[in-house]
Amino acid sequence: MAGHTWDRVPIDAQSVEAPLSRAAIFLIVEVVDGEDAIGSVRALFDGLDDLLKTVGFRDLEGRLSCIVAIGSSLWDRLSPGKRPAELKSFSPIDGPAHKAPATPGDLLFHIRAERPDLCFELAKLLLDTLGAAVNVIDETSGFRYFDARDLLGFIDGTANPVGQDIPDAALVGDEDHEFTGGSYVVIQKYLHNLSTWKALGTEEQERIIGRTKVDNIELDDERAGRKSHKTLATIIDAQGIEHDILRDNMPFGSPGRREFGTYFIGYSRHLWVIEKMLERMFMGEPAGAYDRLLDHSVAQTGTTFFAPSRSTLAKLASMRSS
Repeated sequence: MAGHTWDRVPIDAQSVEAPLSRAAIFLIVEVVDGEDAIGSVRALFDGLDDLLKTVGFRDLEGRLSCIVAIGSSLWDRLSPGKRPAELKSFSPIDGPAHKAPATPGDLLFHIRAERPDLCFELAKLLLDTLGAAVNVIDETSGFRYFDARDLLGFIDGTANPVGQDIPDAALVGDEDHEFTGGSYVVIQKYLHNLSTWKALGTEEQERIIGRTKVDNIELDDERAGRKSHKTLATIIDAQGIEHDILRDNMPFGSPGRREFGTYFIGYSRHLWVIEKMLERMFMGEPAGAYDRLLDHSVAQTGTTFFAPSRSTLAKLASMRSS
């Protein structure tokens, strides 16, 4: 990085605020050892806009977009000594009944569009461009399910911020001015046991989620009962300030393999907000009173990334190692 200086990064975030799409691909890769591989990653960053145009021009109404997010260890390889303040690897959680595992990943490509073929073509071009520089860790195709419901039957993302609240919740501000406009990203891939879930009946499902199933009305927790998923996932600090995150969860699955799941992806201004949310879900609040949704929805993966602003991504592309 000899000779490189960092300036204040303007708020020019990647397309974090894009509305829920009809299709998505979540592509996670690891970058192999060696400077040649790092050079290939930098070249991809530099040419990403051209790849998007190459695919997206075929249907401008398809709203193709791609967010690139970088894991902790790869960040140190790309920019040693200069990193977002909260960036670290995913912290696994060993709860009283359920675990949130940590899984590997250097780069996340969150590809969204109104057409699955656009997502497919961009993912193919990304991997063709990176070639032998990466190994694929996971590739999951998501889809919009009816009126933005998950495969459990409930509307997902109800609590998402809107308008000006989106950057306030999802984008780093002046508290880490060199990385303003970036966003911490946490992904988890959950598999659902639909048989046990359906056996509960609608009323018990609603108590667990904290909302009605048909019309999505928020419910109060029972005074003597366990907290709902909705309550456990709501983070209020010691000053009484509620901290939101931006979710872009998508259902995925294969009826033939009897695999049904939700791909959780959360964008946050502060990594600690998502970490606290997961701690409350898996460890319980109070301790031991974990999120009952986890009895029917098992976390398979867990990885943390940072999605830098466009300006920072361009700087990472232009750097050369010392």
